[in-house]
Amino acid sequence: MLEKNIKPTIDEMYITIGEGGVKHWRMLEEFFKSSYDIESEICFPFGNNYGWGVRYKHKSKTLCYIFPEKGALTVFFQIGKNEVAKMLDKLGGFLPRTREIWETRYPCGDGGWLHYRVLNAEEINDIEELMKIKKRPVRV
Repeated sequence: MLEKNIKPTIDEMYITIGEGGVKHWRMLEEFFKSSYDIESEICFPFGNNYGWGVRYKHKSKTLCYIFPEKGALTVFFQIGKNEVAKMLDKLGGFLPRTREIWETRYPCGDGGWLHYRVLNAEEINDIEELMKIKKRPVRV
């Protein structure tokens, strides 16, 4: 998934992440489709350190990127300065791991970039809530 000249298919990404990862990815996709006017595209956005992933966006706003890894997936997204207050209001309701990911985010202005390696299905709920902070759903 790190070779820029070899664009993978979604099925090849699914093979890489394994059955558990596919289940988590599909849960997120279902949330995106039911909540937003979602568009997705396979892309190579940040070079060899990240490789191929799928960008999810609502209109012109990127919600996140999902990067396949061997046996897992990572959801990569930014919480911007306009979203920090909402994030801090909800922080206490998140899983301890989600709070840790926020505290150790890659800083960017007042917010930052979060790398959320999905380890279990409970984390999907937190990721969905984080996406709602980033962009209020257009459908409920």
